[in-house]
Amino acid sequence: MSTEHPELRRADGEPLRILAVDDEPMLTDLLAMALRMEGWEVRTAASGLEALTVAREFEPDALVLDVMMPDLDGMSVLRRLRESGNLVPVVFLTAKDAVADRIAGLTAGGDDYVTKPFSLEEVIARLRAVIRRSGQSRTEHEQAILRVADLSLNEDSHEVLRGDDEIELTATEFELLRFLMRNERRVLSKAQILDRVWSYDFGGKSSVVELYISYLRKKIDAGRTPLLHTVRGVGYMIKAPQ
Repeated sequence: MSTEHPELRRADGEPLRILAVDDEPMLTDLLAMALRMEGWEVRTAASGLEALTVAREFEPDALVLDVMMPDLDGMSVLRRLRESGNLVPVVFLTAKDAVADRIAGLTAGGDDYVTKPFSLEEVIARLRAVIRRSGQSRTEHEQAILRVADLSLNEDSHEVLRGDDEIELTATEFELLRFLMRNERRVLSKAQILDRVWSYDFGGKSSVVELYISYLRKKIDAGRTPLLHTVRGVGYMIKAPQ
C-alpha cells in the first residue's frame, strides 16, 4: 500500500497517528495492521469511552470511528470531541447504508463515511484524503500537488496549471477536478461525484455533473490533448494520454 502513494507524515516529520475504534477486536486488529503498513502509528479502542480517553492521551491526526458501539456510539464520541475543541478528522465506519445515517454523521462533524463491508484500501484512501484536506500533514515528495500529464493542481494554493497556462476555476470546478485527479484512471459515476463534490447533497441531479464536466473540458482540454474522458453508461475519468 505505502509504495503506491507519497508518504504522509505529520508537519513535524513524525509518523501520522491514527486511532481506530470498533467493538470488534478482529476488525481493529486488521485495520491496525493495514495502517501500520502505511508507516503510521496506530492505537485502538474497543468502546466510545475508551476512545475519548485514548484520544486525549494519544492526540491522533485522524480517527476511524465505528458508529454502533455498546456504551457510547460514534456520533456521541464525535460530539464530545468537537465540544472539547478537538477538530481531528473522522472517518465513520458503519453497517448502515441509509442516507439519513450518513447525513447524521456528517452533520455531527464527521469528514467521511465508509460502509461495512469495506476494503482496507478504501479506508486508507479516505483517511489520506481527510488528513490532506485538514492541512495537518505533509508529503516527503509532492507538497500537495496533484499531477496528470501536464496538468497540475496545488491543493494548498488552489493554483491549476495546464503546461505553463494558469487556469481559473470556480470553487466547485476545483473540487470536481481535485476529486477526478485524486482518482486518476478510475471511472467515477455521477452518483459518486455528486456524493463527494456537492457536499453530500443526495437530492442533487446528475445533470449538474454533466454541466460541470463540460465547464472543465472547456477550461482544461480546449485546444489540447484531452485528459477528461466519458465512459458511456458508467461515468467520467481523467487520465494521461497513452
